[in-house]
Amino acid sequence: MLPVVEKFVSINGEGTRAGELSAFIRFKGCNLCCSYCDTKWANRPDAESEQYTADELCDWAKGTGIRNVTLTGGEPLLQNELFVLTDLLIQNGMSVEIETNGSVSVKELSQRECRPVFTIDYKLPSSGMEENNDVSNFSLLCEKDTVKFVSGSMNDLERAAEIIDKYSLLGKCNVYISPVFGKIDPQDIVEFMKAERLNGVRLQLQLHKFIWATEERGV
Repeated sequence: MLPVVEKFVSINGEGTRAGELSAFIRFKGCNLCCSYCDTKWANRPDAESEQYTADELCDWAKGTGIRNVTLTGGEPLLQNELFVLTDLLIQNGMSVEIETNGSVSVKELSQRECRPVFTIDYKLPSSGMEENNDVSNFSLLCEKDTVKFVSGSMNDLERAAEIIDKYSLLGKCNVYISPVFGKIDPQDIVEFMKAERLNGVRLQLQLHKFIWATEERGV
């Protein structure tokens, strides 16, 4: 069984599918507690959730008529039966993206015949969680995957540039830098990208934060 705190259809607010419709399944629980987390309500042990089988969630996703499925949290990779769900979704013609905090290995899922797409965070210093990053994931990525750096300070940006270079992420996968909403001016990120000649890196603003209230759920 899989604990789900909400499921809904909306646009993807970030990643390579930003602006596209997606059926979202948000799982309960996370192993990290980032300073800027906007889904802390879903991470609490007492968060309200419903238990679903993989078949039930696949049926719901098919019933939406939406091809893209985004599995998020919380931290979806904490769910032991996640591979059952991803296999079912992909076998039923859906395109599956897993949004993960980067602290849990993607190895098993990355080697499955029905391989989902991964959007992996690298937790920068201002998150308070940088020591939890599992950088072994970087060797498992392909061109459809994404590494995302959510940055809240110039120190964060400098660290992001170091990691991008150290692990040769450009050319291996998509690389995005996003601001912590309200903590850093996107113009400053652009200036940093120009100064560092970060060719191939993309600045991305979270679309859903501009369309809906920042604490709105189900969007």
